[in-house]
Amino acid sequence: MTDQLTPNDQDAGIVDDSVAAEVGFAPPSRVDRMKSEIVAGGAVSENSDDELAGGWRGSLAMAVIAGLFVWLAYVNIWIFIFVFGVVLSIFLHELGHYMTARWTGMKVTQFFLFFGPRLWSFRRGETEYGVRAIPLGAFVRIVGMNRMDEVPLEDEGRTYRQQSYPKRMLVISAGSIMHILIAIVLLFAVYSTQGEITAQDEPRVIVGAAGAELPAAQAGILADDEIVSVGDITVTSPTELGEAVRSFGPSEVVEVVVLRGEETVVIPVGLGANTTVLESDELFGTALLGVRTYSPPLYEQHGISSAAVNSVTDIFPVAWESTQGIVKVLNPVNIVGHVSGTNDDLSSRPTTLYGVATVSDDVGDASGLAGVIYLLAILNIFVGLFNMLPLLPLDGGHAAIATYERFREWRSNSKQRYFADVERLMPLAMGVIMVLTMLMFAGLYLDITQPIG
Repeated sequence: MTDQLTPNDQDAGIVDDSVAAEVGFAPPSRVDRMKSEIVAGGAVSENSDDELAGGWRGSLAMAVIAGLFVWLAYVNIWIFIFVFGVVLSIFLHELGHYMTARWTGMKVTQFFLFFGPRLWSFRRGETEYGVRAIPLGAFVRIVGMNRMDEVPLEDEGRTYRQQSYPKRMLVISAGSIMHILIAIVLLFAVYSTQGEITAQDEPRVIVGAAGAELPAAQAGILADDEIVSVGDITVTSPTELGEAVRSFGPSEVVEVVVLRGEETVVIPVGLGANTTVLESDELFGTALLGVRTYSPPLYEQHGISSAAVNSVTDIFPVAWESTQGIVKVLNPVNIVGHVSGTNDDLSSRPTTLYGVATVSDDVGDASGLAGVIYLLAILNIFVGLFNMLPLLPLDGGHAAIATYERFREWRSNSKQRYFADVERLMPLAMGVIMVLTMLMFAGLYLDITQPIG
């Protein structure tokens, strides 16, 4: 780390902000710009008005995106609700940065959903708003995020780097704060309507799906049927259902009683044999019904006031569990173990939004809209905490740098500003990006080959 604000500050003898503004900044090379983009977490280059992405190409791109959402809603409403909620959460995260930056007097020149090439954009005032092509996040461009960022002299006073420590901390933490606020609102919506989910399940067995060409489907058992009994054995959980089915032999015909709406239906089923597991497995060859079932979660009802209180207090245990999960998932040993097949602990398994989205389908089938909203709340808490890890290019890395700068100023007992040389942190930032990339590909591989649901 160093006291210099720009690469030329030491030679120029700059000792305060006003002199720094007068001297200016050394023009950055292409490598410098790339470093600045990595550290800033988004593009730092600006487009003029005649370079904005619009016209028929922009309209077509937005129509394609809207069409994809409509198609997803048609294919699976639960995954659509989850994906829409994720995109909205990403937007609100950046809106938190944007609003606090504007409020504290910083200059914001870009507000983009997604990364990569521009698909569509427009300018209002000094800010360009738009959508890019790669749906891996979003970013707000605040000028002067670090000393490598080239800024016109007249804008130096409005840069992030020149603001006070409280202002920088507010702006950089605003995204994660927004995630926590989103989680509180979503939890309140669930608690005040359907109730608070408990660790218990209702004593019911609901068919999530009946496997095609398996005994249950062939006999006429349908998704959403509630199984009451198998061969006069009453069942109240998926575990009891499995035990009841295995108490009979393959090829035996048993009467399965189901509730279908308001109607009770008795369905004779010729049981099959379980050959979907290894021959060494004790379940190999046992009787098979061929259904995927679940018990709906049991909810504790709340009034408006208790729902409001619990939606706040429940953030803390979920945050603690999320912190433990982050530590487990970031352990390279766990990542290798999951990919190689030697680790089947779901609490340490890396996953992607694709994997969580597929789980949202099962959650929606089991718990309806409240279940999907609850899943979104948990995800927002996790993302809010993860984003504040003290590592670049995450927001927590910028918060750590601002805190380090403030500590150096306090220790020197001087009014002179201290500016950290973030360029020296580039190896660490690249290492973090590599780990996150490894996590993404490992999670995607597992989500495709070994779906959680």
